Amino acid sequence: MTFHKCLFKEGGRDGWGCGFEERGGKQKSCRARLSFPKPQCSSFASLSPSPCVMVERRMNSLVKWALVVFVLVSIILNIVLIGIHSRRAPKCSAQRVHPLKRKHDERSLAFADLTREEYLQVQEYLLRQTDLDISTNHITKPSENFLFLIELSLPKKADALAYLDGKGANPIREATAVVFHGKRGYIKEYVVGPLPNPTYHRDVTMERYKTELPITARTVTIGEYSLMFKFLEQIFSKLGKLMKESFDVGPDKNVNPFEQMPRGVRSGDRKTWISFFRDMAGMYIHPVGFEVLLNHESVNASDWTVERLLYNGQYFLTVEELQQKYDAGSIKKIVYKESPDYGSLKPRNKPLQIGPQPFYAEGKRYSISHNHVLYLDWSFAFGLSSLTGMRVFDVRFKGERIIYELSVQEAMSVYGSVTPGMILTKFLDSSIGIGRFAHELVRGVDCPHEATYVDTYRYIDVPAPGIFRNSICVFEHNMGQPLRRHFSDFFHNSYGGMVNSALVFRTITSIGNYDYMWDFIFYQSGSVEVKVHATGYISSSYLVDGSLRHGHQVAENVLGNIHTHFINFKVDLDVLGVKNYFQTKDMEYVNVSLPWMSDRYAMVPQLVEKQLTTEQEAALRYDTKTPRYLHIASNKTNRWGHQRSYRLQVFSFTGDHLPESQPEERAMSWARYKVAITKHKDSEQTSSSLYSQNNIWSPTVDFSKYIEDNESIEDEDLVAWVTTGFLHIPHSEDIPNTVTVGNGGGVLLRPHNYFDEDPSIHSADGVYIAPGSEDSCDNNRMACLAQETCSPILEPFTYHGFEGVMKFEDSV
Repeated sequence: MTFHKCLFKEGGRDGWGCGFEERGGKQKSCRARLSFPKPQCSSFASLSPSPCVMVERRMNSLVKWALVVFVLVSIILNIVLIGIHSRRAPKCSAQRVHPLKRKHDERSLAFADLTREEYLQVQEYLLRQTDLDISTNHITKPSENFLFLIELSLPKKADALAYLDGKGANPIREATAVVFHGKRGYIKEYVVGPLPNPTYHRDVTMERYKTELPITARTVTIGEYSLMFKFLEQIFSKLGKLMKESFDVGPDKNVNPFEQMPRGVRSGDRKTWISFFRDMAGMYIHPVGFEVLLNHESVNASDWTVERLLYNGQYFLTVEELQQKYDAGSIKKIVYKESPDYGSLKPRNKPLQIGPQPFYAEGKRYSISHNHVLYLDWSFAFGLSSLTGMRVFDVRFKGERIIYELSVQEAMSVYGSVTPGMILTKFLDSSIGIGRFAHELVRGVDCPHEATYVDTYRYIDVPAPGIFRNSICVFEHNMGQPLRRHFSDFFHNSYGGMVNSALVFRTITSIGNYDYMWDFIFYQSGSVEVKVHATGYISSSYLVDGSLRHGHQVAENVLGNIHTHFINFKVDLDVLGVKNYFQTKDMEYVNVSLPWMSDRYAMVPQLVEKQLTTEQEAALRYDTKTPRYLHIASNKTNRWGHQRSYRLQVFSFTGDHLPESQPEERAMSWARYKVAITKHKDSEQTSSSLYSQNNIWSPTVDFSKYIEDNESIEDEDLVAWVTTGFLHIPHSEDIPNTVTVGNGGGVLLRPHNYFDEDPSIHSADGVYIAPGSEDSCDNNRMACLAQETCSPILEPFTYHGFEGVMKFEDSV
């Protein structure tokens, strides 16, 4: 082999290369050859190192060093990764670290909602009863007999208490069924039992309401809505030109209806003003200025008629009159134009980060079995009524019953307007179904991601019972402020405090335009709070002359209508038993002489205590001054000789109640009172009823009659009926949605001389720091939190909320 030294020039620069020649004289290039033009080479034969060999050695040395560096970097990187991994917080325990203080009690099932199997058993039993002649059609006409509702029939209180306290048998489990007898012109309620496997039913309508229920008192069903929408299509077809030019209605574009309630002005009426809104997101804030008064009193849709129309603030007697005047150009027309999509809740900006997320470092400190909840010192049973919504029973603290029943009763709103779709509107939501519209809760938004979610079943206006997944949530929550604390900087330096962790039991009901968030909160101090927050869309009307007397303009041609929100709760406190008293406490200033200077006087606050003795005396109206402290008390005393009691502390910002001179007022007479105390009766189960909305002028339940008999409330089983709420004057910030902040009310049930001291002092959540113990974990788990932290185990995000939503086979 002969090496070649190559010398060449290009562009005035010297270059060199190397090559070799094998036998046969064929030249090969070496690795270090430069890519220059073909050189002129002189051959040599020598064993001394050539430039080509030196380059090759340098290249080998570089490769070796690169490998060494690569190995060192790999070793260092692995050491760093191992260190990071060793310091990473372990996954939090999915299991409970500390044992529960109590055991679950299956006697809570006495209050459990019906199971799917029980709903089906009741339905199948009633369909077999030939005397009831109930239709089996999927969508039922008003002229047919329709099984509208199946729900748990609550046991009598005395029977339930005997069972819960181990002194009686399990009450017979029964269901209530509501049948709209369209063929016969009345409504009936039946009790069906025993469950499971029912064998009897009995008519309890007169027993419960002392009157017959006319068919016009029924709730509008999906079947009736479908017929109403078909009827409206006929109207639209007669007004094709107007509907197109004013609202752009065509074969592929509609307007959506929203109805006024009550349906008329006198008992027996079923005449509904229907307002129309653009088919857009948040339709409730897109009114178009067109309303129709539909008379649908008859159970036969062929008899229905249009009695009035409103178009752009002008009234017409018939469809033909409106059509004729529109075509003649003798009325002020609405000219359609596109509307911005201001009602959409789609984020205006792309979400970039996730906010703070709570998690359980040592497992959940509560437990749910069937319908029974345990949380630290608390226990209770729960249910969700299709009509009234959330309710809890047999609420105990440290094993002692405090509340027999705490439940939502009614949500009512009264609206103001100059247009007919709102001018008479008074919504009574239990007549539609409050719990009926408790849909799935969204993880991380409606409730914390790591809350426990509970499915519910319902049978209301459906052909079969439906499941509503994750429609209740339960979670422990840091309320964001200490429950109690004190920093001592005089004499004995120390800090003592306790985080305010409480259990929240929640559902959210979306009733038409409004969403109500219902919270029952259980505090470690022995207090229970029930509250409601409103959100969703406001109801609106088309802006016409005079509208601004009833609200504010919130968009082009859109008025946000002034309205009230009244919410009624039933609070059946049993303070150390069922023999209780109602007491009030307040203050007054008295002029007293100073003991050490008898000629000098001072105005000094003094305690004023009263015990009210009758129902009428204890009916505390909103339009009168109410004592600030209201108590359900036992005749038993605490260590210091004071009667043990629970205080009712009401948070309310309600507007004025409808004047009692109005014919609709008796159906909502409970709203007269901030708090009303009555003697417990099983016959006075609710403050409102399913039939109040559509027979508002002759209500089946008139709460004021609970008070008229003026029974004694001394040493009796007492029930408090609490009304709260807020006045809503819509404003531009209600677009697109009303926010929960500031829009709500509630009642707090607080121990008052019930204990000898604050029971939370015994909580393991307490923290105490003395000088020198700042780093000690003995009385302060926070000091060791950094060493004990873990990363959460997150449940996957799921959502099934669109399953089971109200659907119509035909719509406008």
